Amino acid sequence: MEGAMFYWICWSLWVYLTFLLNRGNPYRFKLSAIILILLLLSNFQLKVGIFEVQAGGLFLLITSYLFISQEKRGAMIYYFICSFIISMAYVTFHLFEIFDPIWIIFKKEWMMAIVFGCLAILLQKTLKGRLLIMICGTMQGEFLYAFILNKFPFPHPIGALEYLDVCSLIAALLVGWSLLENAGPIIQNHIHFFEKGKQKSS
Repeated sequence: MEGAMFYWICWSLWVYLTFLLNRGNPYRFKLSAIILILLLLSNFQLKVGIFEVQAGGLFLLITSYLFISQEKRGAMIYYFICSFIISMAYVTFHLFEIFDPIWIIFKKEWMMAIVFGCLAILLQKTLKGRLLIMICGTMQGEFLYAFILNKFPFPHPIGALEYLDVCSLIAALLVGWSLLENAGPIIQNHIHFFEKGKQKSS
């Protein structure tokens, strides 16, 4: 069922951000609001020129552009270079899927999540950077892919629930990878705290 993964992951993230994340985190309220708006817009469709665009995907793209616009010029340029690389990879993946589907060796959504998750990890060091280039790159890729398919008799709706499934799965994998990357320092801090407490009690 299209969209099931998207809704499940989004609601799980929203619950975590709202009830479990430290209230002092500067991104807590912004991310919670973004997820709620995305859920509300996910079933609305817009007509943008010759394209049919899902409002949720367009909202994600605009929000990502706003976050990137707050960066310094050098960082901004690098963000757009990274997102362009992901866009090209995204379109290439879909074109290969059409013309040579035999190389899709397991479920397409998971293949895309692993490929683009790894690409985002290689291109950016922070979770924020990885999420931004992933969203920008894949949505820009959606527009380019729809433009290519416009010449054929099978139009492609941009940012549809199938795309949101893949996007949310990549985001979940990136969050999971970030937790693994930071697990070492967190464990070390806990061990150090435990040892200090032990020394005091002795």
